[in-house]
Amino acid sequence: MFPPSPIPDSEPSHDCPLCPRLAAVRDSVRAEHPDWWNAPVPAWGDPGAWLVVVGLAPGKHGANRTGRPFTGDGSGSLLFRALAAQGLATGAYEGRSDDSLQLHGTMILNAVKCLPPLNKPLPEEIRTCRTFLEQQVAALPQARIFVALGQVAHQSAVKMLGGRLPKCRFGHLAEHRMPDGRILIDSYHCSRYNQNTGRLSDDMIEAVFARAIELKASEGQDQHRDDQRHDPGEEAAVGPSVPAIHRSR
Repeated sequence: MFPPSPIPDSEPSHDCPLCPRLAAVRDSVRAEHPDWWNAPVPAWGDPGAWLVVVGLAPGKHGANRTGRPFTGDGSGSLLFRALAAQGLATGAYEGRSDDSLQLHGTMILNAVKCLPPLNKPLPEEIRTCRTFLEQQVAALPQARIFVALGQVAHQSAVKMLGGRLPKCRFGHLAEHRMPDGRILIDSYHCSRYNQNTGRLSDDMIEAVFARAIELKASEGQDQHRDDQRHDPGEEAAVGPSVPAIHRSR
């Protein structure tokens, strides 16, 4: 059983032809594994999300097989542990799209929706698929904080959010405020390679989502103060907010 998209009107067609190389890979894998998902991988998570996680692209034995982002290969275990540690996921992750895992306040999208050869989409494929990334973010009006997993996701997210790449340099835990005030936080990708080499640990990725929660709380306090400025009948707010963006590498 494959999960439906929570924002179906933003998805490409099941047989999207826009990237010929990726469509050819899809046809080949469909012939090899006709019982797999083998199609553009849809968004997954909470349609009321305040947080959006942007990944690279589906893995062959992961999302391309199961139809759910980061599900079925080694990357999902680390990501979903980190989300659960911060209260953003509940249930059991079992590497299947029909397990009991649920996301709260969080949506997962990919920069590229179809399986690329060797996990390396071409620049024109990333540009083509950014249209769908933009449509999906537009369908999430409450999303103000974004986490990019890896440099490709970072680059696509910056462009999608209206930022400038020379100014927004990728780095783990780097933060970037976009022109409209939305915030992007970078993380190393939770690939099995990065886990095995020690480049990304549980503590490192948990720190990314802990920071996202801090920023959400800070934005909520700022909005409360703004509301009070427009309502003289309210008492002034007290108490410090979380520091504003302070690192962009």
